[in-house]
Amino acid sequence: MTIQILSRVKSFGGWQIQFEHASAVNNCTMRCSLYLPPQAEQHAVPLLYWLSGLTCSDENFVQKAGAQQHAAMHGVAIVCPDTSPRGEQVPDVAEAYDFGKGAGFYLSATQAPWAEHYHMDKYICQELPPLLQNEFAIEGAIDGRQGIMGHSMGGHGALTLALKNPQRYRSVSAFAPIASPMNCPWGEKALTGYLGANRETWFDYDSCHLIRQASGHKFHLLVEQGMADPFLKEQLKPELLTAACRAADYPLTLNERPDYDHSYFFIASFIGEHIAFHARQLADG
Repeated sequence: MTIQILSRVKSFGGWQIQFEHASAVNNCTMRCSLYLPPQAEQHAVPLLYWLSGLTCSDENFVQKAGAQQHAAMHGVAIVCPDTSPRGEQVPDVAEAYDFGKGAGFYLSATQAPWAEHYHMDKYICQELPPLLQNEFAIEGAIDGRQGIMGHSMGGHGALTLALKNPQRYRSVSAFAPIASPMNCPWGEKALTGYLGANRETWFDYDSCHLIRQASGHKFHLLVEQGMADPFLKEQLKPELLTAACRAADYPLTLNERPDYDHSYFFIASFIGEHIAFHARQLADG
C-alpha cells in the first residue's frame, strides 16, 4: 500500500498531514488526516483514532477541535479517517445527510448497492493500521498503544469498535455518541439500509447491546454530553448507555455539561481532557 501526501503543515512543533490512498476494503480512494507530534521524530508514540460524525470528512476535527496543542503536549498522534467511502462510483442518496456519503456509520454493509463499498469498520480496524505503520513508521503506536474516540455517529463508532476489539485498543471515549442506534431514527435508518430489516443483524453495531454482552476486559468509558444538544432526547439517548452500564457493572464516566450543544465549540472545550485521559491509559502497561 502506498499513499499520496496532499498537504503537510507545521503545527505545535509537529506535523499535520493529509493523505489519500487506494482502499481495497472500501473499493475506492480514501482520504485521512494525521497529526504527528514533535516527539514522533525521536521515538514511537501512541496513536489515537478520531471518528467524526454525520456530514463530516477527515478535515472537520483537524480544523475546529484545537486538538494539536494537546496532542503535542502529551506526545500522542491522532489519525482522522473520513466518515465514509467517496468517489463517483460510490453509491449515495443525494438528498439525505444521514445516509450514504458522509454517513458510513462505521459498519460493514451487507445490502446492495452499499455492500460493494461501505466497510468502514474493517477499514479502520484492519486496513488503516498497517498502512500507517508502513508509511509513517510509528510501530509503537500501531502495535501496542492505540486509543479511539469520536463524536456523535463517530462516538457510536468509537464505542462499538472498542467493545468488539478490546485486544486492539487500550482506551475509548466519546462526545455525544449515538448511544443505541437500534433505538433512534438515525440508527434505524442506517442499519436498515446497510444491513437489512432483520434487527438481529444490528446487535453488533449497538453499544448498549455490546455492553450487556461484554465479558473479560472492560474499558473505563469516558463520555461527554452537552445538555443543550438538540439531538439529545430523540437521537443520542445517553440514559440508555447509563442503564446498560449499570446493568452490566460496566465502568462509565458520563459528564453532563450544562448549556453545551452538539457543535465543535463543545468538542474544543473538552478535547484537552479527553486527550489527557487517553494519554494516561495508553501510558499504562
